[in-house]
Amino acid sequence: MIIKPKVRGFVCVTAHPEGCAANVREQIDFVRSKGSVKEGPKNVLVLGSSTGYGLASRIVSAFGCGANTLGVYFERPADANKPASAGWYNTAAFQKEAVAAGLNSWNINGDAFSDEIKAQVVALIKQHMGKVDLIVYSLASPRRTDPETGITYKSCLKPIGQAYSAKTVNTDTDEVSTITVEPASTEEIEGTKKVMGGEDWERWIQLLDKENLLAEGVASVAYDYIGPSLTWPIYTHGTIGMAKVHLKETAERINSLLKLHRGVAFCSVNKALVTQASSAIPVIPLYISILYKLMKEKGTHEGCIEQIDRLFRTQMYNQSCLDFDDEGLIRMDDLEMLPEIQQGVESLWPQVTTENVFKITDYEGYKKEFLKLFGFGIEGVDYELDVETEVDI
Repeated sequence: MIIKPKVRGFVCVTAHPEGCAANVREQIDFVRSKGSVKEGPKNVLVLGSSTGYGLASRIVSAFGCGANTLGVYFERPADANKPASAGWYNTAAFQKEAVAAGLNSWNINGDAFSDEIKAQVVALIKQHMGKVDLIVYSLASPRRTDPETGITYKSCLKPIGQAYSAKTVNTDTDEVSTITVEPASTEEIEGTKKVMGGEDWERWIQLLDKENLLAEGVASVAYDYIGPSLTWPIYTHGTIGMAKVHLKETAERINSLLKLHRGVAFCSVNKALVTQASSAIPVIPLYISILYKLMKEKGTHEGCIEQIDRLFRTQMYNQSCLDFDDEGLIRMDDLEMLPEIQQGVESLWPQVTTENVFKITDYEGYKKEFLKLFGFGIEGVDYELDVETEVDI
């Protein structure tokens, strides 16, 4: 099949196997160029391992630390008429490179929120890994079924209390306009907390503890975002923000449990990046386009792999020297939030129009990074070639 990108709103419904593989190799090469991570983890469980920060965490664990990794993801294989999802191809590429490097890696495809997948993970760890010393929680999903009640909750991206209007860019038409998002209902707020909060993270840690699968010195990290006040109404003060408050409160409880194993749990606040999750948030694509322009000019821009590599090398495995802020968070968004960067964003924001969005922002870079998530626009890949879509993991 000759595969071309087909974009529908904030999702590309096609993915290119060779492009995804090249993207994974590029990330692996970056980590290898930095050398080994001293005293890194040995047995790593990554929940949400197929894209974005979760994939980067698995790559750094394996190719930076030499760790055994178990990745849990929920991805679609190819069928006769449609290529697989990008996460499927990413995982297949990771597995191929790990095997070639002599690294142990195992994969489980399914709903990480379910008891069935949790049971499979427990059995695999007992059989192959013994105990885990790092659990990365990087799940982003539109819905979650609570295994205890059977109720399915949905997450949403809405403000709380009142409608929110702000400038945004339509990534289908490239038009800059004002968007208004109506406030969330109480049910929508609670549903988002159920999906994107820390409830399932805590269930995972409690289960691993009960099954005696937590190593001494174990660490667990979940990923967060705060961003500038410009985005707070739709994010930090909105439904997702309330879910992240729950995530942070959960981290404190998990940390108390892990202390019994001389371990630690925390949330890492990461930089705004082009991911499948961030692309769905109104206002964020335009913000990222301005941010990328300013940070690239300063030479401080980082992608997912650079962020997570720096997290491992300077925070998590830097002689256990975690540098928490006053809220107990690790701030990997430090370069994004520098005053000169945010002042630049505030200066450019009101100037952006449909006519100049490509000129005064890095919107072109945003669009390229978005397509790269699905394996398109990768240097060295011939997109005119007929490729095999059915790729085994």
